[in-house]
Amino acid sequence: MAGTLYVVATPLGNLEDMTLRAVRVLKEVSLIAAEDTRHSRTLLAHYGIERPVTSYFDHVERERAPKLVERLRRGEDVALISDAGTPGIADPGYRLVRAAIEAGIRVVPIPGPSVVTAGLSVAGVPTDRFAFEGFVPAKAMARRHFYEAVAREDRTVVCFESGRRLVDSLADLAAVMPDRMIVIAREVTKIYEDFVRGPAGEIAARAGDLIARGEVTLFIAPPTEHAPTMTADDLQAEIRRRRAAGQHLKEIARALAAESGWAARDIYRLGLDAEDEG
Repeated sequence: MAGTLYVVATPLGNLEDMTLRAVRVLKEVSLIAAEDTRHSRTLLAHYGIERPVTSYFDHVERERAPKLVERLRRGEDVALISDAGTPGIADPGYRLVRAAIEAGIRVVPIPGPSVVTAGLSVAGVPTDRFAFEGFVPAKAMARRHFYEAVAREDRTVVCFESGRRLVDSLADLAAVMPDRMIVIAREVTKIYEDFVRGPAGEIAARAGDLIARGEVTLFIAPPTEHAPTMTADDLQAEIRRRRAAGQHLKEIARALAAESGWAARDIYRLGLDAEDEG
């Protein structure tokens, strides 16, 4: 029988974020394909994982993927890991996963850390809909066009940026949408973890103070985010008044969403709560 390809998420920085299942799988596979073998050996040694390791990074992915698939065909289990987080998310992995699927090999995710979801959970921007755009373009003209496209996006946008390009990148972002709420996540899960929040123009003005090593994660809120102008109590009182006048709850929710800055689904829930209480 063919082996199994395990796509294993590893900690962003704090080794305590490794899951029990990930440790078990890495101890059981025949081979671990790692983005940077030197970096990964620190993690493997910490958990007493002594398995053969081979390098699997961007520039060798096309060459190594077929060889790993052949080992999987022979019945060996292989685990794919990246330097941090979930493989394949702006990291090597897509070609190997695709090749394994086409070869009829079972591919199993071992979920765990991802800076995209970890950052979103605490950024304080809308999370019901978001778009991940990978790395911001490195060249100035392409970067400006990138931000112009983002400005028209009605979802929260998540992207990666190099710390050494952060000052120039924020200047371009602020030139396109100075009042847009953004969040910069640095050193997530590490000792100096930091989240910088505010309008793009204000943050760009002090970007020189935002020293960052390696990569940062940037969260750009959608343009339609407004602060609510009515409290929950105000809304429930208005819902009761309009219900008494014979309006349907869905109709009320849509109308009040336009007037209050609240989402229609949240107003609808408030209406259901009010009816339950009544």
